[in-house]
Amino acid sequence: MTTPAEVAAAGQLACLLEVSAPKPGNVSPERHFHDTRYEDFLASAVAIGPALAQAHIHPLGVTIRHAVEDTLRWTKSNTNLGIVLLLAPLAKAALLPGGTLRDRLRQVLAETTVEDAAEVYQAIRRARPGGLGHSESEDVARAPSVTLRAAMGLAAERDAIAREYVTDFALTFETGVPALLAARRERVPWTDAAVETYLTLLEAAPDTHIARKLGAAEAEVVSQRAREVRAAGGSRSAAGRQALAELDRELRDPRNRRNPGSTADLTCAALFVVILEGGWDR
Repeated sequence: MTTPAEVAAAGQLACLLEVSAPKPGNVSPERHFHDTRYEDFLASAVAIGPALAQAHIHPLGVTIRHAVEDTLRWTKSNTNLGIVLLLAPLAKAALLPGGTLRDRLRQVLAETTVEDAAEVYQAIRRARPGGLGHSESEDVARAPSVTLRAAMGLAAERDAIAREYVTDFALTFETGVPALLAARRERVPWTDAAVETYLTLLEAAPDTHIARKLGAAEAEVVSQRAREVRAAGGSRSAAGRQALAELDRELRDPRNRRNPGSTADLTCAALFVVILEGGWDR
């Protein structure tokens, strides 16, 4: 049985590995955004530990709100809302008895409530994510009238994180986790394995953070570029590393509009699952 302390440590480690991996277009060591630095993500990784450790005590929505509020005590901008939305149900599932982690996750997602949605709406308003826009139905500026999972279903077409809630984390478990495990079986270092996982996820599904800001066509272009980088060898060859550097340059702009942020969040979720399921090599 996984303990609360182990869940917290796994979540913090997943966040630290994700931000430390040199993923094209994202914050990593020596690569910062205009409004956030690598150190902000380190602080955020540590901040969410207590909320994840208590995921079995509180309703899911409360865990998410606590994690966001704890993060905002250490940072001035949204660094991890998507990550928190993904890791919180996984943490709750990890602390339940019986079945596989994904079986327990299905239970957690099926049992969400309107109260969970209200807590998450409050957390989203506090985090103030960029490019969120407005919705005619169940907009986060108003009180919800449906469960958290149902609310996520309304956003699933335009948001990869919301889509995970209605597919029982399909991208995480069926694309991200296998890619990460395959890389680790071949003794690829953790940060390089995270980059491979990120590229695999980006190739599999156009990033919805980019699509919201620049449109679906631009998101498709970035996915195609990820496919080309993987074909060049990614972090495993000189040509692949050069292709990674070129993609990183292409994805950087002063407003962070081409940042595949949703894909980075999914990468963190895959790391969390693998670590929770015993994949951390000691």
